Amino acid sequence: MMSDEIMGLVAFILHPSFLIHFSIDPAVGIMLRGALSLLLASAAAHKLRDIAGFRAALARYELLPTAWIGACTVGVIAMEVGVAAGLWLPGIAATSGLAAAGLFGVYAGAIVINLVRGRHDIDCGCAGVAGGQPLSGGVVIRNGVLVIVAVVITFPQSSRPLTWLDAITISAGVSTLALLYAAADGLLASGSRIAALATHHRRLFAFPHGGHRA
Repeated sequence: MMSDEIMGLVAFILHPSFLIHFSIDPAVGIMLRGALSLLLASAAAHKLRDIAGFRAALARYELLPTAWIGACTVGVIAMEVGVAAGLWLPGIAATSGLAAAGLFGVYAGAIVINLVRGRHDIDCGCAGVAGGQPLSGGVVIRNGVLVIVAVVITFPQSSRPLTWLDAITISAGVSTLALLYAAADGLLASGSRIAALATHHRRLFAFPHGGHRA
C-alpha cells in the first residue's frame, strides 16, 4: 500500500546512519521552511475565519470527548500559528519542524482512524484552497509527504554562504511549491467529490431498479 511505502521512507530518513551523514543546502532549507510556514499560516487563517465550522469538523471525527472540543479547537489553531512563526526563527526552526511533523502526523492518524471506521463522507476540516474535502487515502498520503518535508528541514544545513541568486531561488521555490500544493489539493478535493457523487448515483439507481424487479 502507498501509505506503507511512505512510512517506510519516513523510517529510512529517521535512521541514525542516514541522519549523521546528511545535510541540506541552506537555500533548500529556507525554501522548505518558508513553504511549510506559509501552509500552516494559511490553514490557521482559514480556521480563524470560521472557528465554529472548524469546531464542528473536529467534533465529527468523534475522537475527543465533547467537553474537549472547544479547547482543542483553540489549541490546534494556536499550534499552527506558533509553528508557522517558529519555522522562521533560527534558534527553534528545527524544533518547529518536528512540531510540524507531529501535527501532520496527528492529522493523518485521525483521518486513518475514521477511514477504517468507514466514515469517508465527513469533511477533513483541512480548510485548504479547495474548501471542504471528504476524507480519503489521498489526504493521508498528502499529510505523509508533509511529515517527510517537516522532518527534512530539521537536518543540519551545509555551511555554504548565501548569495543574491539564492534569494531568487528561494522566492521562486516557495511560490512553485505553494502552487503545486494548491493544484494537488484541488485535485484531491475534486476526485473525492466525484467518487462520492458516483457512489450516490449507484445507490440512487440501484434501489428503483431493485424495486422494479420485485
